[in-house]
Amino acid sequence: MDTQTKASELEGLTNNGGTELTNGVTMNHDVVVEPFDPRQSLMPKLRLFLAANIMLILTCVGIVLGFAIGFGVRELHPSKDALMWIGMPGELFLRMLKMMILPLVVCSVITGTASLDPKANGKISAVTFAYVIITHIIACVIAIVLCLLIKPGEGKSSVGSSLVDQEPMETQDIFADLLRNMIPDNMVEATFRKAHTRYRMIEETVSNNSINGTSTFDTLVTATKYASKTDGLNVLGLIGVSTVIGIAINKVKDKASIFLGFFSGATDVVLVIIRWLFCLTPVGVASLIAVSIAGVADLSTTFSQLGKFLLTVCVGILLHQFIVLPVILFVTTRRNPLAFLLSIVRPYMIGFASTSSAVAIPEMLDACERRNKIDSRVCRFVIPLCTTINADGSAIYITSAAIFIAHFTGRDVMASDIIIIGVLTAVAAMAVPSVPSASIVTLVIILTSLNIPANDIALMFAVEWILDRLRTACNVVSHTTCAAVTYHFCKKNLGPCDVMETPSDVERNILTKI
Repeated sequence: MDTQTKASELEGLTNNGGTELTNGVTMNHDVVVEPFDPRQSLMPKLRLFLAANIMLILTCVGIVLGFAIGFGVRELHPSKDALMWIGMPGELFLRMLKMMILPLVVCSVITGTASLDPKANGKISAVTFAYVIITHIIACVIAIVLCLLIKPGEGKSSVGSSLVDQEPMETQDIFADLLRNMIPDNMVEATFRKAHTRYRMIEETVSNNSINGTSTFDTLVTATKYASKTDGLNVLGLIGVSTVIGIAINKVKDKASIFLGFFSGATDVVLVIIRWLFCLTPVGVASLIAVSIAGVADLSTTFSQLGKFLLTVCVGILLHQFIVLPVILFVTTRRNPLAFLLSIVRPYMIGFASTSSAVAIPEMLDACERRNKIDSRVCRFVIPLCTTINADGSAIYITSAAIFIAHFTGRDVMASDIIIIGVLTAVAAMAVPSVPSASIVTLVIILTSLNIPANDIALMFAVEWILDRLRTACNVVSHTTCAAVTYHFCKKNLGPCDVMETPSDVERNILTKI
């Protein structure tokens, strides 16, 4: 192409809508240069964020609505029937979730342990138990230090409140029941009954002969303990049985591939069903919080009487879950504690609303496996086990409550008493079931073992609606932290995973097809 041809083409471009600038440069009007709009780049990210966190946002809205409805309805002095219907959506939500706990625990534990060699399984158990004991001790120390600083209950006199009749129990009874539940005598019965020590009260009439020949009669009441059973899911026994079955499957390997495939598929199915149920989370959370607040008769009197105790427990739980546990996580695993806490917000809220860490098992598994990339074999064993034996929030509550009641009743609490309370709580917290207000029963046992009157324990029920939620949420943080710590120490012993897909992968595939 010669110079004349180029010049003619350039002239044609200029004549076809071109504009010649003062410096001789020609601009084509057909090319439109739009200014950069930062909103265009933010909108896709915002839509992705909303799509990924829509349930979390709706759950937060449910919590706010629950508090608003609770405080509003409380001013109307609702009847028991009205409270029942306010809490009905939340009750049904919990019933549906609890319905799925049994198949989830059994199938996930069997699948997880079957994919591990016995050496790795033993190391995972050892690390988990070490973590539980250490965090329980730290939780008790925090509660003791705060009680010595804040001194809840001092300067008050007993108000003579009465407690609902409790069966007499000894400290050793809780450990005996723990061992019996670890090894159930009937695998099927463990799905709906568990061991529980009971007392049979026997009245005997004793005759006393006086010197002048008259007789008086006294009634002597003796208590005889016996091993009995009570209704309830024996989670610890199911974990033990499922662990043994999983190890046996690993031993026979290919011969039990069909058997293992059944439990692996059942785990995936149960998780998908639970994910469907979690669509009702905002409604269930709002209902549960509303009925708990609406049922409190006098908030001002309650908080004024138990202000220091409430402050002690709240500060202790907040310190433990937002400082101690993140420090343990960072020191042992080098993970970012803030990112980890943000990844477990959903199970945290489920635990806060339901007051049961067992109900939050599916969300904890999802947060650990999908968001934090923790091996599913570790999660499926550690998370169900921790919901049974790990209760950091309960340890803080029980220790603080025991010292508070001792001060409240006017008893001088010696250093030896504080040490005994801490040691008993650190061990007894391993046997606190993951059901609402279970810590109250453990508290009665510890007070009885120290000969501290338990009548004033009725005061605890006045603030139980909020403290039960706080300590359950703390337990959720501890369970997930335990899974991360255990995986860090045991990942070199895991070996290749025999499970074809993780539950989160299967869920995504099924939900995509639907």
